Amino acid sequence: MSLRPTVVSAIAAAGLDPAYVEDLIRRTVAEDLDGGVDVTSAATVPADQRSTMDLVTRGAGVAAGIPVAAAVFDVVSDGDAQISVVSSDGTRVVPGDVLLTVTGRTRDLLTAERTALNLLCHLSGVATATAQWADALEGTPARIRDTRKTTPGLRVLEKYAVRCGGGVNHRMSLSDAALVKDNHVVAAGGVAAAFDAVRTMWPGLAVEVEVDSLSQLSDVLDAGADLVLLDNFVPDQMRVAVGIAVEHAAHSGRPRALLEASGGLTLSDAAAVGATGVDYIAVGALTHSAPVLDVGADLRPLTPQVPE
Repeated sequence: MSLRPTVVSAIAAAGLDPAYVEDLIRRTVAEDLDGGVDVTSAATVPADQRSTMDLVTRGAGVAAGIPVAAAVFDVVSDGDAQISVVSSDGTRVVPGDVLLTVTGRTRDLLTAERTALNLLCHLSGVATATAQWADALEGTPARIRDTRKTTPGLRVLEKYAVRCGGGVNHRMSLSDAALVKDNHVVAAGGVAAAFDAVRTMWPGLAVEVEVDSLSQLSDVLDAGADLVLLDNFVPDQMRVAVGIAVEHAAHSGRPRALLEASGGLTLSDAAAVGATGVDYIAVGALTHSAPVLDVGADLRPLTPQVPE
């Protein structure tokens, strides 16, 4: 059975592909059951018992992945569960906030619980970490941005969670934008040569070039880079780099190249880095190291009706 239309609509409204989400959920549920059944629930819960389960925050943060969690219950219950989305992705939550309420067969709810929470807690953790950076950068021109340091198979969802937290996405794949890094420079024989090679083969593609010195910056600006990644620059160097980019744009008549700071940055650095005038701050930890947001599942068995 496919996802019910209301669940499909909620996933699509979030900018996600319902087919991708459903396939991911079916694979994760299959991994959990490993060809069998939920033996604990089958032994302890009557087949006809029905309950209501609330997914409730235990910590403060930003919610992300609520429609995905809803889809887990829809898949496991084969469309039997009644699902009520109480909160919305991108919402700032505090302990005790209910994100999702589901009523259905108790066995289905318990079987779906861990998969739903795994996804919801992780995605909300990514959104929460991103929001912390976005808050720290408020009042500066810089935006927080993710990287390709994502969990294999979860990139689409993790980058969605970054957007929920107020961040912006870098490239989604190796094919939708070019990023010339140090090893490309070594292989091509120089930073300008590497840039020219990409521009020649893919003339319409946006090209970002990583530099680790101010002298390299001037070279790639002369070559025509759209975006420059300042690798492991300290704030004073970033400020100089912004000045060089502004001056280069004035002399060349071209728009100023955008600058992105990356490498070893921490949340305590955010305000100082943002104040240098860089356009983006790239932080891999948003996706590869974000702590989960604690969300729990509270079960409320429905009182059986007593025959008159």
